[in-house]
Amino acid sequence: MWWKEILFTGAYSGYFPFASGTAGTLVALALCVLEHLLFGQVSWIINTAVIAALLYPCVRLCGAGEAFLGVKDPAEVVLDEIMGFKIALLCHSFCWKTALAAFLLFRIFDILKPFPAKRLQELDGGIGIVVDDIIAGIYTNITILVALRLIPEWILR
Repeated sequence: MWWKEILFTGAYSGYFPFASGTAGTLVALALCVLEHLLFGQVSWIINTAVIAALLYPCVRLCGAGEAFLGVKDPAEVVLDEIMGFKIALLCHSFCWKTALAAFLLFRIFDILKPFPAKRLQELDGGIGIVVDDIIAGIYTNITILVALRLIPEWILR
């Protein structure tokens, strides 16, 4: 079970004494930076395939974390933040401004839980843990997409 714990706690970042979701999102950001350093700009098709392939294991691992810790949607389980943040950056070219905007927006949407995230979070098991972060990632992605179209290019440089 130790390897599952490493995964569902985001390399133990979920045990951070406060703001464990933010700590998990920082791990997600670090993983995205590492991916960019190792592979450069990765095609959105490949990223979509990776997200699709990892979604079911993520739901299962988050459910295992809930069972292991004995609490519904425990704060220590942050693998869902990692999945949601990956969705937040999907189809966007990686740069520090976009990554920082995604980090801030993702945390805001994850905390506020806009419709239908709050309602779907009540689902049982891993799906209830993961679905609100998927929605936060989608809201973040769309917000960045719209902002990149509306903000003058000279501000973005």
